[in-house]
Amino acid sequence: MFDKENTLLENQQVCRKLQINYQRNKQQDCTELLDRATADFKYNDCENEYWNPEQFSLLFGTPLWSEATPSQRIILNQLYWVAYYSQIISAEIATIFFNQTSAAGLYAQEDFRLICDMLDLESAQERAHINAFKTISQEVESKLFGERIFSYPMRGPYSETMVFADTNFFKRQWKKLQLQAFGLISADNTFLACQYFTVRGVRTLNGKLVQHKLSNYYQKHPNPENAPIPAKISYYHFMDESFHFNSSTIISHDVIDCIKPPTKFEKLVANLGIQGCQKDHYHCSVAVNGIFWYDAALYSAIYRVLRSRIFNMSDPEAKHMMLRCFTEETQALHNSFQTHNEAMESYKAYLQPLDYLWKSNREMSLMGDNSISKYLDRQRKALKKWEISFSHI
Repeated sequence: MFDKENTLLENQQVCRKLQINYQRNKQQDCTELLDRATADFKYNDCENEYWNPEQFSLLFGTPLWSEATPSQRIILNQLYWVAYYSQIISAEIATIFFNQTSAAGLYAQEDFRLICDMLDLESAQERAHINAFKTISQEVESKLFGERIFSYPMRGPYSETMVFADTNFFKRQWKKLQLQAFGLISADNTFLACQYFTVRGVRTLNGKLVQHKLSNYYQKHPNPENAPIPAKISYYHFMDESFHFNSSTIISHDVIDCIKPPTKFEKLVANLGIQGCQKDHYHCSVAVNGIFWYDAALYSAIYRVLRSRIFNMSDPEAKHMMLRCFTEETQALHNSFQTHNEAMESYKAYLQPLDYLWKSNREMSLMGDNSISKYLDRQRKALKKWEISFSHI
């Protein structure tokens, strides 16, 4: 008689969930539409239009937004799109790689194919997303600034996932080693391969909340066929990502129950992964609400925007505007912390069924330690340091 010990999907209900999610994703796959839209994109065709709901604009709710002209507000709205999806590129590069290492962690299972086929489809979709975001972002920044502001050359999967993070050379190297170690271990460990999707689910959850609102701009457009192409791409991306989030949930909440309980070591690695998410999502950004960037790392980028022909500010004017935007209590700051709190509560709900997690992870205590007063204190100190270092450049 054949040994059934390594059969993963004897639970027919779980198997059915996976099959439905995979088949529906194949049926609605937006790759062809997304590729066509990307090929058709010309910035001149939509340079005078909003690409997102107004509140999803760069530095919305700050003095810069309040004092901007209508044409400047349009560009701030477009730059939000560029900045937001530049972050998504970084996340999706990592996703493609860890989809494959996690699939390898399932090879020892008799019935691994369904999950691996599902992940192969998702990785192909991620490559199309990256191409779309990169193509548009580069054309926009080239036309507006003649240089990169928020975009960057392609990067590897071990790079710091947060594009603008509170980091330095040594922190980046330590993060790289951690990611390399996890990729190696999870490629030969079924539990950690499945648990990666807990991390992916948490990281996707906030994006799902924001991207639903971005996709609505296309859906509610008076004439969707004539909507700006970046808005269409936001919609196509959200459609794909909805199925990716379902995959993360099924694997991390259902499939994981079909395998052996985790060892102490596996629990440790799993909890360190969630703790890493908390660290990455600790900060709030008044510049880009919905992404937990470290605003001090954004100073140089924002300064270049203010000094560009778009705003045409002098050096003192640009620095004074940054002081007002980043070190004063504004509506943007409250909006960002509201998003931060909504994300944190959704993470708690998502992680609630997982009994192997530490209390600090289940309660998101590290992420929840941030506050408006801490943000302002941090920015006031950081901006002074930035001005001193900038003056010596």
